[in-house]
This record gives sequence, structure tokens and C-alpha cells, in this order.
Amino acid sequence: MKLVPSACMPLFVVTLVSSVFADDRFHLTFNDPSPMHYKLTARASKIDTRCQSHPEIAFLIKTKDGKAADVQHASVDTRVAPRGKLVIWLMGHNEQLFDRVNSYGLHAIRVHYANRWFSLCCRENPVGEHCRGNIRLEAATGQDFSEDVDIPKPDGMMERSLQFVKWLAKENPQGGWSHFLTKDGKGLRWDDVIMAGSSHGSTTASRFAKFKKVSRVVAFCGPRDQYQSWQSLPSATPENRYFGFSHVLDGGWVGDHYCRSWELMGLHKFGAVVNVDKTKPPYGNTRRLITDFDVNGDARRAHSSVVPGSRARKSRAGKYMHEDVWKYLFTQPVDKVGKAVPTDSSCRKNQRD
Repeated sequence: MKLVPSACMPLFVVTLVSSVFADDRFHLTFNDPSPMHYKLTARASKIDTRCQSHPEIAFLIKTKDGKAADVQHASVDTRVAPRGKLVIWLMGHNEQLFDRVNSYGLHAIRVHYANRWFSLCCRENPVGEHCRGNIRLEAATGQDFSEDVDIPKPDGMMERSLQFVKWLAKENPQGGWSHFLTKDGKGLRWDDVIMAGSSHGSTTASRFAKFKKVSRVVAFCGPRDQYQSWQSLPSATPENRYFGFSHVLDGGWVGDHYCRSWELMGLHKFGAVVNVDKTKPPYGNTRRLITDFDVNGDARRAHSSVVPGSRARKSRAGKYMHEDVWKYLFTQPVDKVGKAVPTDSSCRKNQRD
């Protein structure tokens, strides 16, 4: 386990968090005698010995040179009033993003789950109608949805997240992680989970939310799966809880992949596509956000420019220019929605032709 900062805190303390019923909901409050920004890491295989490698999809616990490949990340800032929501991030760890969601009063984890199938499976041409969607759902749940992979429950996102939160509840009780466990401790309270990711991760987050009701979905540069139809399936998560953000030079946007997914998921019912560089928050309360800031025509930079990092939009002084966008995506009340607009006839829905 890695815990930052470790010099300022005891290893074992009594639970210093309270969750009380009010208006039929849990409300979380911190009671940390030394409030701070906690950043923790732990290996999935150390938390749960059932975890295993899947070399058939290049998913490993250790790299070829023996280094740990299954490190998971978590963070919470007990100096900030908690919102009682847990962000599960489905992509490589982004500490700058975690710092921001923690500053909003959100908990955050990034789990190591069997997601390396993307470059190896469903590569046939034409790809099967449900191939990628089914693998995404199996990777997320550990349930048998696909004949192309065999991902058991301990290696799926759901179980990895549950075991990680249970571990966090014991190791960092000051952080109030037990708030996200069901009363019997056998599951997560998914109604208080925000599924988020970029690219491949945003697509799996969205597919999972179709299957399981969550608090919201934040999809950076996605979702994609342009040859699949799962985006139009009935959704366990209400449609107004999906939020998307893309750069207009991203290949997924240029190729109509994102606009297609957004419309199939019904996001046009909650407002027009809004350019955040030309509109102030709350962006008409829409669910579909884009940016067109100058990336020197670099589609690869455009793809990763919508999350905090070296490719994001910054001022000359180095200040991030999309801070308001990120806060909106994660905290905008889901019941505030924009005015419905028609679908865009120029956005190609059938991409098999």
C-alpha cells in the first residue's frame, strides 16, 4: 500500500465518518481530526488472491520484467465537504483529473480490470453486431456475455471495484469509503457511482451504464463502437445522466462516431451540441459538449485534449482553460436539462455502408 502523506496520519483509527438517513438517502460527512488529501495505491492481486492474468488478451498481473501491472489508485480529500459519490475511472490513472474530482467533494478510484481485449478481439471485417458491446459488458461485470473472451468475476470491473472499496474502508476509514458499500458489505451502492472514462474507457463506462443504473456517466472522447447497436438499447441509467465531451478534430468526432453514439443514447433530448469555448456554464444544461481550440491540426492531440494533461487547452500562463467544463461534467445536477432538439441528419448513424 502507498499512502500519501503517510507521515501525518495513524495507520489504524476508529471509523471517523458518519452516514445518516435523511429524505430516504444516505448523507456522508467526514469527522477526520487531521483533514487532508489522501492518495492511496494497492495491487489488485494483494487485495484479492482470486485475481489472475489473462495472457490471451495481454492482461497481466506482472509485466515481463517482473514489475507490478495491477496497481490500483484511489483518492479523497477530507478537507472538502463530500457529495457522497464515487467516481470509477476506466482508463489509465490521471492524477490531475483525480485532484479535480476530489476538489469537487467526490471520491475516486481507478481499478485494474481485464480490459486489454480491445486490440485483439472483434477485429474481423465486418465485425459482429454485438461483439464489442458484449465483451465490454463481460469485462465490466465478470459475467458470461461474450463467446470471444472468458473473464471471471474476480477480474471484472465490478468485483475489482468492490474489493478495492472494501480494502479502502479498512485502510483509510477517515475517507468514508464504507459509505459506498451495501449494508451487507457484499456489493457497491451503484446509485452513488459515477462511471467515467476516456476513449476505450468511456465506451465501456457507457455500455455498463446501460446494464446497471448508476449516478451518472462522464464520457471523454467517446463512446465509440461505430458498428454496434448497444447504444440504442433501453438503459438502466436514465438518459439524462450521460454527459460527453469531445474535440472536433478527434477522429471519433470527425468520423461521426461520437455524435452517432450520443444520439442513439438519446442525448439530443437534453440540448444541442454546445461549443464550450464559445459558451459559458451551464452550457444550456446540455449533455453534449465540444471544443475547437487550436491543436495544430493534430488529431492525436485532439483525442486526449479534453482531460487534464499536457495536451489540454491552457492559457499562456499555463492555466487550464476547461476547468469549468470538468466541474460541470461531474457535478451538474442531472435534473437540470436543456431543450430537446432534433437529431442531426448529417451525423451518419449507419456506418456499415
